[in-house]
Amino acid sequence: MASQTQQPPAGMAKPLEPTRKKFDAKKPHITEEAITKSNWYKHVNWLNVTLIIGLPIYGLIAAYWTPLQLKTAIWAIAYYFMTGLGITAGYHRLWAHTSYSATTPLKIFLAAVGGGAVEGSIRWWSRDHRAHHRYTDTDKDPYSVRKGLLYSHIGWMVMKQNPKRIGRTDISDLNDDPVVVWQHRNYIKTVIFMGMIFPCLVTGLGWGDWMGGFIYAGILRIFFVQQATFCVNSLAHWLGDQPFDDRNSPRDHVVTALVTLGEGYHNFHHEFPSDYRNAIEWHQYDPTKWSIWIWKQLGLAYDLKQFKQNEIEKGRLQQLQKKLDQKRQTLDWGIPLEQLPIISWEDYQTEAKNGRALVAVAGVIHDVTDFIKDHPGGKALISSGIGKDATAIFNGGVYNHSNAAHNLLSTMRVGVIRGGCEVEIWKRAQRENKDISFVSDTAGQKIIRAGSQVTRIAEPVASADAA
Repeated sequence: MASQTQQPPAGMAKPLEPTRKKFDAKKPHITEEAITKSNWYKHVNWLNVTLIIGLPIYGLIAAYWTPLQLKTAIWAIAYYFMTGLGITAGYHRLWAHTSYSATTPLKIFLAAVGGGAVEGSIRWWSRDHRAHHRYTDTDKDPYSVRKGLLYSHIGWMVMKQNPKRIGRTDISDLNDDPVVVWQHRNYIKTVIFMGMIFPCLVTGLGWGDWMGGFIYAGILRIFFVQQATFCVNSLAHWLGDQPFDDRNSPRDHVVTALVTLGEGYHNFHHEFPSDYRNAIEWHQYDPTKWSIWIWKQLGLAYDLKQFKQNEIEKGRLQQLQKKLDQKRQTLDWGIPLEQLPIISWEDYQTEAKNGRALVAVAGVIHDVTDFIKDHPGGKALISSGIGKDATAIFNGGVYNHSNAAHNLLSTMRVGVIRGGCEVEIWKRAQRENKDISFVSDTAGQKIIRAGSQVTRIAEPVASADAA
């Protein structure tokens, strides 16, 4: 029976994206060939090189002969923030993650100024960004930082990508949004007008600075907006902390937030992508969040989504626990009790009489030979417990030792006395697989809390052998 060609589910991105160059699925893609001296130019996306690199270079050169007026500078900065918000509040938080809902006037505004950033249509941009979240740090991630910082920043655009390798995502909601569809179909017109003509009209009609508007509010402003956005793909996956999860590359850092209009708290964002905020603390810089909140007060935005604080704190706590466990594994906690040999009381005393400085505390035998000379209480006091049950001495009979002292003592363990306190009983239960309740870290190692060392006895015990 002849096989039928399987069609992608409704709402999924079609193999032939209108904004991507068409390709023959059966023909090997250029990215499947190694880059050589004879074919390197085939690997380059020359259109993007022209728009992202060539045009800004022209703008920088032209700026040398174009005076920058104060009014033009102010407008260029203002339009930079407007078009930047078109990406961060529009393309990213509204359409890619649907973290809030917007009225039609606000959608039209964000689609227009987002087009002025010249970063692709909403449909194309959001589709790739959803793939980035779904396949973070894998080969299906369109701009995986695992391929290098430069690649994730700009390399993925100036070098051709194999469309067959990009992860698929559901964009049915975008296909049903008339604003998204209109902008996608009229993207080139949107870019030309909002990217170049509109900023020139403001400066030209406003104060006669047509060339300044073209160079500063147009070309150079586009360059800075693009580079700021690219930092979300690169810098936000390379610089900073990972307070919520460190399994993937996203990170939080204030520098990235300053550069990207608040998108720098990227570790939080990848954990809670549908939250309209990136910065959850009041003092963190996130003008995109503030703008969305203001739009809500004006009736332009609604249904602002936030993850429950309980879930956010659980994620933060789990990551803290993981870091503590990793740190715990680098420390010497002494030989685990279950790995210590069981020694009779008589053998313990015999070894001590033969010159080995052994001290028993709470049924655990410790070799203090190398510590006698460093004992803060002096040699005589620690020597008085050799060969004896020094539990009472150690736990307040002579001196109630500190938590640090109990921790240090645990590193000197060499054995367990048969029948000594509850230690051997605990070991025997371990061997017999009885239910023993204790807390372990993620590596399965027993967690010793401050004050819960086996050698610490709540009340000093009477000992016939203690001096």
